[in-house]
Amino acid sequence: MKKTTDPKESIRTFPHFPTVLVGCGREEKTNLITIALVHVFSFDPPCVGIGIAPQRYSFELLRDNPEFTVNIPPHELLDAVMICGTLSGRDTDKFGECGLTPTESSEIATCGVDECPVTLECKVMEEITIGDHVWFIGQVVNARVIEGLDRKELVLYWGGEFRSPGELLRERK
Repeated sequence: MKKTTDPKESIRTFPHFPTVLVGCGREEKTNLITIALVHVFSFDPPCVGIGIAPQRYSFELLRDNPEFTVNIPPHELLDAVMICGTLSGRDTDKFGECGLTPTESSEIATCGVDECPVTLECKVMEEITIGDHVWFIGQVVNARVIEGLDRKELVLYWGGEFRSPGELLRERK
């Protein structure tokens, strides 16, 4: 039997969210932020949305330069994921702190993360405020994915826990 629960807590029951490192800003003002509010918003054109709270440094950077990279980390980068989600980019060079390598993007001025097997370069098309977050919907204008990507190596987030994808239950036909 289902019982009534706090709506805020019910959100934590959603199955795994992807966890990404979002690059934003340009030149000396660059930042990485760990984001679990990320989702595909369109397949054609390909669009990805990221949800960021207005008090975050990355929010300012996105407003100043409306483009971002979505970098999907493998589980080996979990320490970097934690650092980028905990420290503020106002005070910390997160690339240096985490030992990550910025890579130049081909279609936007914001850099990606070399150690991540997937980097999507996005230009903001829409900005939507919903509750305590602003969604930046970006069109993917370039993508780089390593050959032989094993999605089981990527990081997911669910109810305060970082996980890896599990067993395949069924393929879509």
